[in-house]
Amino acid sequence: MGGRGTFASGRKVSYTYKTIGKIAGVKVLQKINPKDSAALPEEAHSSKAYILHYSNGTFKQYREFNTNHSAKFDIDYHSEPQISGHHESIYHIHFYNNGIRDKVGRELSPAEYKKYKKYFQRGVK
Repeated sequence: MGGRGTFASGRKVSYTYKTIGKIAGVKVLQKINPKDSAALPEEAHSSKAYILHYSNGTFKQYREFNTNHSAKFDIDYHSEPQISGHHESIYHIHFYNNGIRDKVGRELSPAEYKKYKKYFQRGVK
């Protein structure tokens, strides 16, 4: 997978991610070069979503895409004191508006957690 605007603009570049497995039908990606930033691609070639894990195999991020291949929202798992008021990791969601991700986001609602929790498992299949 490329990323960072290359697919939508029709440019071909070397892949920077590899698929290391799937969870509930969604590809779990890993950076090919571990020294690169560990963020998911900003657009999808053919997938509706991607998952990223921390190096220890635990869930880090789920990114879902719009029909035009651009990022729709992210669900992250890390400390976000501006949302929770503490420094423990929480599941929270960030939405994109015209390609720009909101800075703080909000905690997942119980319905959102129920819908997406299948992606929060450790490891891949």
